[in-house]
Amino acid sequence: MIIIHESMHAFIALLFREYNGFIFRIIGFEVLFKTPTSEREGMKWLFISGSVSFVTLFLGYILFTVHDKIAIIKHLYLKAIIYWSTIILMLSDALNLSIGSFIYGGDINGVTTALHVNQYTIQAIFIIFLLNRELVAQKFLPIFGINTDHPLFRPWMKIPLNK
Repeated sequence: MIIIHESMHAFIALLFREYNGFIFRIIGFEVLFKTPTSEREGMKWLFISGSVSFVTLFLGYILFTVHDKIAIIKHLYLKAIIYWSTIILMLSDALNLSIGSFIYGGDINGVTTALHVNQYTIQAIFIIFLLNRELVAQKFLPIFGINTDHPLFRPWMKIPLNK
């Protein structure tokens, strides 16, 4: 998923003529931009930094809406790829913008710069992470017959959705 995430940053940066390459890090890689961080301003940074998170969440929601069809896929490898992709797409970028920004900064810097808002305003996206976590725990995992007592993957609250 990091390949999708960073490739989308690169593609959007290319559209705005900001792409400058990739740098490899211990936990993956990231896109390098032409404009130094301290000089970045304007709405283009909302698109370069923030649109990727919206796209990945949207893709996660699309896969989530067809989770009952994913569960009946016979090809085990394809089923596993779609299963894990759904979970990662629904959780990773919401976590990245909320908690990740405390640890390593990241995409939140471009979003806050473009919108001229405090970082904590954007970190409120953590609510989306918590809601998505509940959707995964309550609706997605049970379709695949997964029951767990692990605190990260068991329901914390009741979400009234139809099965």
